[in-house]
Amino acid sequence: MDLGLAGRGYLVTGGSRGLGRASAECLVADGADVLLVGRDADRVARTAEELTGLGAGTAYALAGDLADPAAADQILRTAQEHLDSLDGAVLSVGGPPPGRLREKTDDEWRAAFEQVHLGPLRVARTLLEAATRPMAITFVLSTSVRAPLADLAISNGLRPGLAMAAKTMADEYGPEGHRVNCLLPGRFDTDRVRELDEASGDAAARRARHAAVVPLGRYGQPEEFGAVAAFVTSPVASYLTGSVVTVDGGQTRTL
Repeated sequence: MDLGLAGRGYLVTGGSRGLGRASAECLVADGADVLLVGRDADRVARTAEELTGLGAGTAYALAGDLADPAAADQILRTAQEHLDSLDGAVLSVGGPPPGRLREKTDDEWRAAFEQVHLGPLRVARTLLEAATRPMAITFVLSTSVRAPLADLAISNGLRPGLAMAAKTMADEYGPEGHRVNCLLPGRFDTDRVRELDEASGDAAARRARHAAVVPLGRYGQPEEFGAVAAFVTSPVASYLTGSVVTVDGGQTRTL
């Protein structure tokens, strides 16, 4: 399907690896120009170079940390410098550190709030307030929005609040033609998930255990998520806003 992305410009945070990179790759492949944002300057620059060679669009790189209050304005300025238009954003950030709630410190909660909750929210607000044309904002969250995940207490605490903030943004910015949606990825074969599997002490057993509760019987591949992110953010999904789309192989047991 032609998603109508040719000649359009998008921002992807967390764009140098995992689901962010997969989303950016799908956007570039369909002809969009994309600004990738990541904390590791070398990695994000390499990723931009690799993606530019794969698709019809062009990828640009910016090193930045969403936890920095100045990052949102810097991202906006850089996007305006490189992109002919800014039509939307896929806001993906790394997950907070794993662990049980009883083990997490106040400092860990505060750091995670700045990184995975306030950071992307601030970027979305900055982009929407500066927009001169309808924009699509897609937050990449987690199935912890719908049901708590074992040993991911901070994610369980922060993700649902950001989903509700995104729903509020859809209400407030909708009259101006802007769309705001959330994606809830389940277990995908990314670096972070492999790290969590390895940390268990028996990665193969943990992987098999998690795959067994997925109706499709396997982990998702990043490109399967990227295709959904590109669609939701594209003009083809022009009547989709305020929605929460679960992409998890059927694992989540709630509607």
